[in-house]
Amino acid sequence: MPSPLFAVLIYGVMGVMGVIGIPALLSDDWSRRWKKLYCKIVFRLLRAVYGIRVTVEGEVPRGDVLIAAKHQSLLDVLIIYHALEKPRFVMKRELMWTPVFGLYARRSGAVPIDRRPRHGAAKELVEAFEGVKGQIVIYPQGTRVAPGATAPYRRGITRMAEATGRPVIPAATNSGLFWAKGGRMQGPGTAVVRFGPTFAGDLPAAELMTETVSWIEIESRELAGLEPL
Repeated sequence: MPSPLFAVLIYGVMGVMGVIGIPALLSDDWSRRWKKLYCKIVFRLLRAVYGIRVTVEGEVPRGDVLIAAKHQSLLDVLIIYHALEKPRFVMKRELMWTPVFGLYARRSGAVPIDRRPRHGAAKELVEAFEGVKGQIVIYPQGTRVAPGATAPYRRGITRMAEATGRPVIPAATNSGLFWAKGGRMQGPGTAVVRFGPTFAGDLPAAELMTETVSWIEIESRELAGLEPL
């Protein structure tokens, strides 16, 4: 199936399920279950159409933690959401106005941010998640980055750790090999999200940043079959 047609299919399913599932928005639990069902449907379609399987490696984070994740495509978002017990995502502001998707994102406790660097953004992020339970997922690079490509990491994750005391767990992926920016699909193969070790939130910010970024980059390159930098 051509990638554009597949995109129409999965977003069409999202639209239909989004409308049918509106009553589920009355409950956090049912809303989460409905969204995870959508993830499962996408995974099965990927396997049936392109031979793309999905898997999770490492210990799945539990409790109140910060997850610093590599972002290569929508697929890694779906894998992480499906794997976590109570995921809360930081996402770009414009996505919150997307029909259906934005409604469910708000209900799940996602926090919109302006991706443009500006003074006070980290403080606003900390305040937005004050008292929030569950696994807070942050993409420190702020955008999708193709396998092997580079982009700077922002320090919001370390400031969140410093302010909340929550431990940081990195997450690597190779999802961009199979679901590229622009929606191009390519298979067969296995799309992986790999969770890493737990770094204490009270580590010095520079050390925490170095350890987190190093682990994400090394593991993501390995998953993509690339040589270490």
